[in-house]
Amino acid sequence: MQGFTGFMWLLSTALIIFSGFALVDAATRREDAYRAADKKTKPFWLIVLGIAFVVNLIFNILSFLPIIGLVATIVYMVDVRPALRGLPGGGRRRRGGSSSDGPYGPYNGGR
Repeated sequence: MQGFTGFMWLLSTALIIFSGFALVDAATRREDAYRAADKKTKPFWLIVLGIAFVVNLIFNILSFLPIIGLVATIVYMVDVRPALRGLPGGGRRRRGGSSSDGPYGPYNGGR
């Protein structure tokens, strides 16, 4: 019985990490990227993934609520995230700089 309990703890921890990663990833994407990818809005996904994360923290893996949260997290990871990453810039916020910046600074056209 101790091996089963350890396995369930490991599975629950992996599920918490997976849903937490999806929540952080959704939070770092731009709001307009969700509209450009024709997916639900950013607040919608933040609420759904936030609820899934909290449910995974509170409830046992053997109940049905974490399974519903897992389904929502999988939908985000296999449908929404690739659509956002396929957009120019990957759907992420830029932290300054120009689109002409190279690895060693801005490109000045050979001047």
